Amino acid sequence: MVTRKPVVSVFGSNTLDDPEVTELAEGLGKLIVDLGCRVCTGGLTGVMEAVSKGGRSSEKWTGNEVIGIIPQDDPHHANEFVDVVVPTGLGLYRNIMVARAGDACIAISGGTGTLSEMAFAWQLGKPLAAMSTTGGWAAKLAGESLDQRRTDQIESLPDLETAKEWLTEVLGL
Repeated sequence: MVTRKPVVSVFGSNTLDDPEVTELAEGLGKLIVDLGCRVCTGGLTGVMEAVSKGGRSSEKWTGNEVIGIIPQDDPHHANEFVDVVVPTGLGLYRNIMVARAGDACIAISGGTGTLSEMAFAWQLGKPLAAMSTTGGWAAKLAGESLDQRRTDQIESLPDLETAKEWLTEVLGL
């Protein structure tokens, strides 16, 4: 019997100028794979690349834990750290696929693309958290409820230890 590894989708900015956010994103990717999960991003640059790189740095990385669902139809657009490239050709509409893929979803910093992924995850009923110290929409929406569809809030994760505790709980690890 094959056991499916949980997937954690990570949403975030396609640009990344802050070394602390880069370090946190890489640490989150590593943490996710360390927990025995796969990590899924939009597969491009910025936070997506840092998370992918971090996933590959885990001792549990075997070569198929880092998934990138890219907006282009050419797989060569994915960052170099993606193991499994899903070229959609859908442009920004691929954001719903990134949200749908996750058994749990976490946002880091982020602009409007990240905001749309967070909204999709919320509407899909996915466990949703935000790294509250990273700026962007993640910081603005951490601890908030997006609307009346749900009674919970976006979990506020200030650091990787809190992220580990949250993922362990929501994924039953």
